[in-house]
Amino acid sequence: MIEANLDDQTGEGLGYVMNQLLTAGAYDVFFTPIQMKKDRPAIKLTVLGNVDDQDLLTKLILQETTTIGVRYQTWQRAIMQRHFLTVATPYGAIRVKVATYQDIKKTMPEYADCAQLAQQLHIPFRTVYQAALVAVDQIEEEA
Repeated sequence: MIEANLDDQTGEGLGYVMNQLLTAGAYDVFFTPIQMKKDRPAIKLTVLGNVDDQDLLTKLILQETTTIGVRYQTWQRAIMQRHFLTVATPYGAIRVKVATYQDIKKTMPEYADCAQLAQQLHIPFRTVYQAALVAVDQIEEEA
């Protein structure tokens, strides 16, 4: 994990560096509002990534932000195994991410698929999302 405190950084600059870091291989990038010394509001940039990419990500942070230094911390993590399946709904096909870890299972319809169908059909996003969950349940009951 790489962190840096940023002050005097524009919103546009934050969005730009986030996209650059994700393109360079960061797993995730997020911002947290903080209060620095002398009562200055600022943003804490947190970048999660592979330790092999640390130098590249650090260079991007130092090049594209107002910070003059970064902090490193190494974490261990557990991740769920993931795969995708496509389910048929009354509104169209939707990809669903299935994540498992030991006896734990989670299913999550893909946002982009649900949003696209909701917009095309002029129906609520939640209606499409729920239809995908129902379709997954039906597949699991048949198995």
